[in-house]
Amino acid sequence: MKETYIKELQQIQPNNPVLIEGLPGLGLVGKIAMRYLIKQLKAQKIAYLYSPHFPYFVLVNKKGNVRLLRGTFYYWKNPKEDANDLILFTGDSQSQTIEGQYEIADCLLDYAEKSHVHTIVTIGGYRVETKDKPKVFIAATNPDTINRSVTAGAILSLSGSPIVGTAGLILGLSKFKKIDALCLLGETRGYIPDPLAAKSVLEILKSTFKFDVDLTKLDEEIARAEKMVAHLQTFEEKRALQAEEIRKEDEKKTTYIS
Repeated sequence: MKETYIKELQQIQPNNPVLIEGLPGLGLVGKIAMRYLIKQLKAQKIAYLYSPHFPYFVLVNKKGNVRLLRGTFYYWKNPKEDANDLILFTGDSQSQTIEGQYEIADCLLDYAEKSHVHTIVTIGGYRVETKDKPKVFIAATNPDTINRSVTAGAILSLSGSPIVGTAGLILGLSKFKKIDALCLLGETRGYIPDPLAAKSVLEILKSTFKFDVDLTKLDEEIARAEKMVAHLQTFEEKRALQAEEIRKEDEKKTTYIS
C-alpha cells in the first residue's frame, strides 16, 4: 500500500448529508461520541479507509484473525424527509505523519464531495482541568453554522488557538472543496477516556443539526469514568504524601551528616 485509499462496501444516495468525523484524540472524545452515535442510530457500514500513515501493526480479534488499522464510514438515513442524513466516520488511529494527516483529510474530503456532502463536522477534545459540566468550543467556516451552534450552547474558540490533527485540517482544507466545516471541541482532562465531554459535544451536535438520539445511555460510561478519576486522584495524593515523607527523611539525613 503506497497511498491512502477508500474501499467502498455499498453505494448510498443520501439526502442532504452531514459528514461527522471523530477519531481518537484527547480524552477519546471524538471516538466515544462516534461509537455511541453509530450504536444508537444503528448506522450501516458503507466504506473503509486504509492508509500507510497509520501505525505499523495489525489488530488481532478473539478468533485470532488479524486486520490492518483503518477508518470506517457509516450511514444513517434520517426518517424525516426534510432533515439531514448522516455519514459517520471514525477509526483506530490518526495518522502518525504530517504528510499522512493531509493525505487522509484530502481523501476524506474527496469522499464527502462524491457523496454530495455540504457540511462536515469534526469532533475533538479541548485540554483543560474542569470539575463542572464540560463546555464545548467551536470553530467553523460558515457564520450561519457558528450562530446555530452558539444558539445550541457552544462557545466560540479562542482566537489564535490551534486545532491539531485531522479535526483541524479538515476545516482548513474544506474551503478548497467548497464544503462548510464545523469543529466541536469538548473540555476534557485528556489523559483518560471522557464520555462526559462526548455527551456535551453530542448535545450541541443534535441541537445544531436537528436529529434525535437518546444520550442517557452514556451515563453508565460517565459513572465508570468518574470512578476511574477518583481512583487516580487518590493514588496521586498517596504518591505525593510518600514523596513528601521521603523528602523529609532525606533532609534529616543531610542535617545529621552536617
